Amino acid sequence: MLKLSTACAAATAMIAFALVAPANAATCVNKAGQGTNTTEDGAKFQAWEAVLQATDWGMWAQFMASGQKVGSAPGYQVSKLRTKCGKGGLGSECVIQATLCK
Repeated sequence: MLKLSTACAAATAMIAFALVAPANAATCVNKAGQGTNTTEDGAKFQAWEAVLQATDWGMWAQFMASGQKVGSAPGYQVSKLRTKCGKGGLGSECVIQATLCK
């Protein structure tokens, strides 16, 4: 009985340890979005909006209410931002990829 009780206690401790994340651990996601517009700047904006909407609708709303700068994400740290644009869609088409960490 003592072995079973010890095994249960050890298993419980391991599960509890696995469920607790460090307080400063960031949650990161990799996202990509595609946009089209008559201008390259407009296509980049549409692509960035798609990235933000795929990440967090509340953050996208804050973005729309603030500066609306491509590459910014209120409440998130943006890294590994890559943009590729070319002819297509309504004139210009862009794909933006980024890592966003909260």
